Amino acid sequence: MTEATTSVAGLEIPSTDPMFLAGVGVHVLLGLACAIAGLIAMLSRKRAGRHVMYGTIYFRCLAGVALTATGLAAVRWDEDRHLFVLGVLSFAAAYLGRRAKLQRWRNWVRWHITAMGMSYVFLLIAFYVDNGTQLPVWRDLPHFTYWLLPLAVGVPLILRAVLLHPLARQARAGSR
Repeated sequence: MTEATTSVAGLEIPSTDPMFLAGVGVHVLLGLACAIAGLIAMLSRKRAGRHVMYGTIYFRCLAGVALTATGLAAVRWDEDRHLFVLGVLSFAAAYLGRRAKLQRWRNWVRWHITAMGMSYVFLLIAFYVDNGTQLPVWRDLPHFTYWLLPLAVGVPLILRAVLLHPLARQARAGSR
C-alpha cells in the first residue's frame, strides 16, 4: 500500500494530513531561517553585533527545527528516525558550542568553532538525506553522498577555522 502524498513546489511530502503538513511548513521555515542565520553568523566578524545576533537566531531556530523534527519523526518513526537522530545531534552540538562560549571553557574558541560547525553540518546532512532524491543534481548521486558530501566539505572548513582563525590562533598562542 502506498502512502498518500502532497506535492509542494515540486517536492513530495509523504502525507495529506493537514496537521502534519502544517508541522512540515513550520519545520521548513525554521530550517530555512536557521540555514541563513547560521551562514551569516559564520561569515560575520567574530565580535559583538552581527555574529552574536545571528548566532542566537541560529540557535533558537535550530531548537525549533529539532522540536518539529521530533514531532514529525514521531508520526513516521520507521521512515524518519534517522532525521530525529540528526536533529538531536545538530542541536546538541550547537548547545555544546554555545555553552563553551558562554562559560568560557578552556580552549572555548576551538570548542565553539568545532561544535557550531558540526551543528551546521548535521543540519545540512538531514536536509540532503531527506530531500536529496528530489533535488536537481543531487537526485543523480548515490544515496550515501547525501551523508558524506556535507561532511567532506564541512569538516575541512571547520579544521581550517580551528587552525587558522585569529581567535583560535590567539588562544593557542596564549596557552603556550
